Amino acid sequence: MDPDDRDLPFMRAALAAAAEAASVSEVPVGAVVVHAGKAVATAANRPIRGCDPTAHAEMRVLRIAARRLRNYRLNDATLYVTLEPCIMCVGAILHARVGRLVFGAYDPAAGAVVSRHTLLSQPHHYRAPEWRGGVLRAECAAQLQAFFAERRGGP
Repeated sequence: MDPDDRDLPFMRAALAAAAEAASVSEVPVGAVVVHAGKAVATAANRPIRGCDPTAHAEMRVLRIAARRLRNYRLNDATLYVTLEPCIMCVGAILHARVGRLVFGAYDPAAGAVVSRHTLLSQPHHYRAPEWRGGVLRAECAAQLQAFFAERRGGP
């Protein structure tokens, strides 16, 4: 088995969380935190329903995982998210010292890993996570495209 295949089940779980967000008219982004080979937290976007601009899937899942692991440092954890994180979420990832980040779709408008900004590659960070982008990229992008097409009333 290719070592990168280990990412697929967790990214599929993040896609399921994203579908949950879409079902309540939130932008379909989902996230999963994995520690010691097991998913310890799953979350979906909730800024609209929660009236909380910080309620991105990444922020929510990091909070849940930190509470469950009883540690705000997630050094040995991997964060899976269906969309490249924004500046706010990359900041939280750095502060939590997430060990590894895996994301699906690239975000040319607001992606802060590689698409719009390259925050994780800046030399001044104490400890940036290793990262991998494009895992189940087509599925993650299609989910977002379908959501926005439906909202705009088009195909």
